[in-house]
Amino acid sequence: MAKSKRAIAKSAAVTKNIETALASLGTACVAGDSAVATRSKDGKSLATATKRLSRKSAILTKRKRLSAKRAKASPSGETRKALRSVIKELKTTKVQLGKARTAKGINAVELAALKIAQRRATAYAKAIAQVDRSLEKKQ
Repeated sequence: MAKSKRAIAKSAAVTKNIETALASLGTACVAGDSAVATRSKDGKSLATATKRLSRKSAILTKRKRLSAKRAKASPSGETRKALRSVIKELKTTKVQLGKARTAKGINAVELAALKIAQRRATAYAKAIAQVDRSLEKKQ
């Protein structure tokens, strides 16, 4: 079999490839920075929402216990209605809390991955800039 001849790369093509790669790395750095900032902000809001819902759930659990005692002590329509409303509100709060915790966990995993990628892109950019400076000195 005959070997196919490969074209020798031109300096302009190699330079163009290097420039596009550097531009892509710069774009990745900027996108990583903005993504980390956005995810951090979302993480903080999800953390406060989770904390608020946890407190609300604890309060409603205590209120449910007290309403149950009152309903057992004096079983009137008003006490049973109060107990039912507390149970209903507690159920909706727990559903919201579960959703918020799930979203918080997903956000935390994504934020960690974004921070790793951001660090890599920044480190590559710094290393390339340092090598470029040293190459310019030698010329």
